[in-house]
Amino acid sequence: MSLSPPASSDAAPADARPLLDVVVYPHRSLGPTGFLVLMAVLIACSFTVGLVFYLSGAWPVVGFLGLDVLIVYVAFRLNYRAARAYETVRLTTAALEITKVDPRGRRRSATLQPYWLAVDMDDPPRRDSRLTLRTHGRRLEIGGFLTPDEKLDLARALRRALDQARRPPAAVQPH
Repeated sequence: MSLSPPASSDAAPADARPLLDVVVYPHRSLGPTGFLVLMAVLIACSFTVGLVFYLSGAWPVVGFLGLDVLIVYVAFRLNYRAARAYETVRLTTAALEITKVDPRGRRRSATLQPYWLAVDMDDPPRRDSRLTLRTHGRRLEIGGFLTPDEKLDLARALRRALDQARRPPAAVQPH
């Protein structure tokens, strides 16, 4: 999850400045270098074991060991492809904009009015907790791929920003 500070551009109208601008994306603990190291170790182990079987006369086992390496490679590639999904959450005083991008790059957007918006999240979070936005009978789940603690952090940040968005603008005091 990436929390961005609100933009401080004075050129933008007050209702267009973001109070919260967040990009959430799935966590992947194994980066590209780790993937290459893992595959190199797996290939080396499979080759060594395959060589032992080949020299013992059980040469068909070599093909199955190669198949195992291929299956692990394909599984990781599919996992990395799924990691291209992300969601953006942008709150201004006028609207909350949610954009969900799937691994293929397809976008779905929703715009909600922040004044009537409720943020539902278990506190403390459970393993199956959902972060849901609710307004006028409509529900929208966000951050489905986040951990329960990350969902709770996002819910708290969103609630704080919504409280700020609902506050009336400060009156300008004459000097």
